[in-house]
Amino acid sequence: MDYAKESLRLHYEWKGKLSVTPKVAVDSREALSLAYTPGVAAPCLEIHKDPEKSFELTGRWNTVTVITDGTAVLGLGDIGPEAGMPVMEGKCLLLKAFGDVDAIPLCIRSKDVDDIVNTIRLLAGSFGGINLEDISAPRCFEIEKRLKECCDIPIFHDDQHGTAIVVAAALTNALKLTGKKIEDIHAVFSGAGAAGTAVFKLLWKMGLRHAVLCDINGVVYPGRPDLANDPWLAELAELGQPTVRGGLAEAMVGADLFVGVSAPNLVTGDMVRSMAKDPILFAMANPVPEIMPDVALEAGAAVVGTGRSDFPNQINNMMAFPGVFRGALDVRARDINDEMKLAAAYALADLVGDDLAPDHIVPEGFDTRITPAVAKAVAQAARDTGVARL
Repeated sequence: MDYAKESLRLHYEWKGKLSVTPKVAVDSREALSLAYTPGVAAPCLEIHKDPEKSFELTGRWNTVTVITDGTAVLGLGDIGPEAGMPVMEGKCLLLKAFGDVDAIPLCIRSKDVDDIVNTIRLLAGSFGGINLEDISAPRCFEIEKRLKECCDIPIFHDDQHGTAIVVAAALTNALKLTGKKIEDIHAVFSGAGAAGTAVFKLLWKMGLRHAVLCDINGVVYPGRPDLANDPWLAELAELGQPTVRGGLAEAMVGADLFVGVSAPNLVTGDMVRSMAKDPILFAMANPVPEIMPDVALEAGAAVVGTGRSDFPNQINNMMAFPGVFRGALDVRARDINDEMKLAAAYALADLVGDDLAPDHIVPEGFDTRITPAVAKAVAQAARDTGVARL
């Protein structure tokens, strides 16, 4: 099938992937009086007395917004907010289909960080959570940080944290297969954008202690001249404290783990052969990974994952974000913190169970056990860390 041609045809036919469906009938004068005026004044006054009642008396408890400025849409780049709407609608569709979460797509006509933060801050009272989507780095880091400081509902940038959760799950099982421990392995990251940064940080939280991050200019190390104006990369350089210099090829020598969220065909078989015994490679550039699985396996890789559905071990954030939001909303969480993300990752990893194998380190994307398991783990972690209201 020509997916681009058929999808375009269907989008003309669908005229949007979402609709508003009433939960109550308005089929009589009495029904109208209860759902709207004059009866609706009573819940309004209850919420006026206690705004937290908005979670009980409106749909806010189960509603999030998927919001973008259109600056980093899929692999298309800065195509503008309106052009990003089909993706936002698609994300809302997945939240409903897999997590039974109601979601509203919103696109902001501004690239200004202050505008975006203030817009979302002012809208936050309408939602139980905010899903930031397709906002370019490093602006996305500042936007998320500031929103977390001023909003009392979860702020979740799925491009960052959804990817990080599934990578953490995949790594948990890959380490079981190879008999390695996270605190002992040496990792190399290719790509220092939203996803690469978040994966680095979550794996560090998980126990990783030897890591090298590479961007388009090579190894990211403390004091690299261009980092003076990039505090986000400078922070990761300080964490990893890499001693190696040069590019990706130099960084991969002796490494146990490669995580790629960068560009096609950056890794060769020789680079894999230079790694430690039984290396793990997560080559997630789409649609063409940093190295094709057959090339990596032939060169000695023990486990290979990609972002594609036509290869084993698809690392897809679709397995994370519906359950994460479901769990956060179920306990009316104020935040989605690292402990909740790791709980989601471990729940995903556990679903593989006795079927664990080099070509099966994460569950299949349509496994109906995923959302309930992730949601339960996230909800419990929210309670344990004190960010749950319920």
